[in-house]
Amino acid sequence: MADKATVHITVNGQPHTSEVEPRLLLVHYLREHLGLTGTHVGCDTSQCGACTVHLDGQAVKSCTVFAVQADGSSVTTIEGIGAMGHLHPVQEGFWEMHGLQCGFCTPGMIMAAADLLNHNPNPSEEEIRHGLEGNYCRCTGYHNIVRAVQYAADKMSGKKSVGAAADD
Repeated sequence: MADKATVHITVNGQPHTSEVEPRLLLVHYLREHLGLTGTHVGCDTSQCGACTVHLDGQAVKSCTVFAVQADGSSVTTIEGIGAMGHLHPVQEGFWEMHGLQCGFCTPGMIMAAADLLNHNPNPSEEEIRHGLEGNYCRCTGYHNIVRAVQYAADKMSGKKSVGAAADD
């Protein structure tokens, strides 16, 4: 059995210290050690993006990062991006623009989209599609997902108010 390693990771603003096996993936640390099950395990091969989180402000697929690699880092999961009664603009966009069906890919899509908008606050449709191409949705044609990200970009820039999607 492998030796345990101590990790200190701030997750959604809360510091955590844990003993983990060095081979434990960050996605499993979040789900199994911290009970944050919004980060989904889809493929375990970094293909689908369902496990996307922000690690020190950058979107990463948490199935490709060991928990020990995140030692000393800050992680934001889908549970930490918004709050009850105060959705992140991307979450609101997915709601308003019907950007989800089964919802399995949604946490990863939202985290990837939020990262995209942090780096490019006014992306074109092509830039949105390119920014999300590492995240798979098996239910939709991506049209409403792209609309959701456009909605969020407009909202974050002050171009769109709550409820404006109904007029689109």
